[in-house]
This record gives sequence, structure tokens and C-alpha cells, in this order.
Amino acid sequence: MKPFKFKYFEIQQSKEVFRVGTDGVLLGILADVKSASEVLEIGTGTGLISLMLAQRNDHASFLGLDINADAALLTKTNFEQSPFHSRLKNIHQDLKTFETEKKFDLIISNPPYFEESKSDKDKIARQTVELDFQQLVSASAKLLSDHGVLSVIIPVEAGRIFIEIAFGNHLFLNRKVNIKGIENSKTKRLVLEFSFIERAIEESDFVIEKSPRQYSDQYLELTKEFHVFKSRS
Repeated sequence: MKPFKFKYFEIQQSKEVFRVGTDGVLLGILADVKSASEVLEIGTGTGLISLMLAQRNDHASFLGLDINADAALLTKTNFEQSPFHSRLKNIHQDLKTFETEKKFDLIISNPPYFEESKSDKDKIARQTVELDFQQLVSASAKLLSDHGVLSVIIPVEAGRIFIEIAFGNHLFLNRKVNIKGIENSKTKRLVLEFSFIERAIEESDFVIEKSPRQYSDQYLELTKEFHVFKSRS
């Protein structure tokens, strides 16, 4: 499978690991990483999100976890070949048995969100077989620093339950980005950010395309330091 080339790094891909996708890119450009020093990514896949965040924050250290051995190996390769390799580490690890004394300023995840089905396609990455929302949130609450942030991207249909689960773990919604595939369409994804601090929710909209196959100015502006293309026509 061909590698996915970004401006300053390259993502090796595999048929055994969920490929580079729009959700990962969106979380990589929208997550608030500017003040983080220690970042944990849960479910690295190819390592895309951590690599994007490492480019955006030149002082943070990153640790990636993935229960899939193939994904962990692929992430390791992509981390080591990147210009940010000295700040990136990953391990083959199940979050449910992960233990550390370290606390993280940012925990990031593009979690599985489909209920278990008969399809084996990208089963661990896409279906809640190995990790459900409750497990993700409760583990994150234990690993976050006092001022840490949990940042996720999920389908809009899952937003209400995810927010309720977070609240049950003393995590308050601080930021909500409504992702629309095309201008004037319905929201299809949410970027949600939580912390232990209750504050007014910062809410905004993000449009990927202004018309079919024509990226929005928003998308082009935030991805200009990553993608090597200008626009689609």
C-alpha cells in the first residue's frame, strides 16, 4: 500500500491497520495542543494524529498506545522516520491494563464507535469490541492532570451519550466543534474537549467542503502546513 505523504512527514500504511482518514486529520488540526507538555494518544493506528500534533507543538512529548500489534509496529515505524522522532514513543498496550504514574496534559483519541457487527473490516479500529466509551473516559479521567484535556472526534449521534459518560467521570464539556461535510449540510462529526474544570462551552462550526469536491477556506487554512495540495476541482 502506498504511503500517504504530508508536507513534513510520511505515513506508511498497511491493509491490516485503519488507513489515514478525514477524522484523524480533523482531530490533528483541531485539537487544542498548544499548552500541552505530555500527550497520550489512545489507539494510534498509523500514528497520524500524534505526528500532526507534534508538528503543531514543538516542545510536547507524546506516548501512543494501541492494542493492535500491527498498528503499534506501524506507528513505531512512522514515528521513527519522522522529524519529531525524539519526542514520540509508542507501545503495544491495552488501555484497560495500562499503568503509569505520569499524568497527561492532553489525551487524544479517535475511538471506535460502531457497535459490534459481523463485519471483520477494521474491526478493532472501528467497532467497540476492545474499547467502549465508558472504558475510554474512565481510564482517561485517571490519567489526566488537574488541568488536562480529553479531546475526541465522534459521530454526532454519539455526542449526547459521550458527554453524559464524561460528566459521570467528573469531566465537563469545554469545547465543541460541529463538523459538516459540506456547507449548509447537517453536522456529521463532533470534536469534543473535556476537563475537570467547569466553564462556558466554546462552540463553533467547521465545514470541510464549500461545494462538492471543493475544500472550504477553513479546511485549506488549517491544513496548509500538512497537505501538499492546494484545493480540489
